[in-house]
Amino acid sequence: MDRYFSIDMPFWRFSRNTLIVSCLGLFPLLLLFILRTPGFGAHLLNGGPALSRFLRQVITNGLPVVFAVNYLSFFLYAAGNAGRADGPVPMRLILIDLPARVVLFILLHAVIYFLSADWFGSFGGDHWQALTVVGPTLVRSALFENISGVYLYATLVGALPLYVSVMQSQSAHGRGFAAKLMRRIPGRAGPVILALLMVALSVVVLTAAAAVIVLLQSASV
Repeated sequence: MDRYFSIDMPFWRFSRNTLIVSCLGLFPLLLLFILRTPGFGAHLLNGGPALSRFLRQVITNGLPVVFAVNYLSFFLYAAGNAGRADGPVPMRLILIDLPARVVLFILLHAVIYFLSADWFGSFGGDHWQALTVVGPTLVRSALFENISGVYLYATLVGALPLYVSVMQSQSAHGRGFAAKLMRRIPGRAGPVILALLMVALSVVVLTAAAAVIVLLQSASV
């Protein structure tokens, strides 16, 4: 990973690598979503407006969101690795990444939905309607019930290397609570288990944030 994501790497190369990894995470999940949605694959194979709208949604919504969130995590990963000579990779990188990815994921959906009402006439061209569907859509995304679920889980491609890197470094060199907890887990699975738990927590936090948005919207009606 260090070879492909370094703080000293030119911006265009870092972005290219992020885009490649984002696509590798996104496209298999898209295929899974299509296969598990009854009749959806056959509908797309017929071509026409259905296929064009689907591709437009992926290109203008999915790929930018996945790329941006993964870029954040890979940048933090690179920054943490650059500072290894000064001590263990700090836990604060996860504390930065987790809320930032939630905010970025929600905010980008809102901005893209809002712009789509203008550019493509989505949501009947109604900006307010475009914004009101963000919360309900993202609440259901954690259950992989809509295409935003594909985007959500594709963003975890960037989170996992960062979280594992931090946990492994803390386990080996850290002195805090997390380091002591990982050392109590037999074998070498401690850092990976805690990293997966933190990744799962990011999904829970996103779902909770989306649910709060829905409640605030219903209260304002």
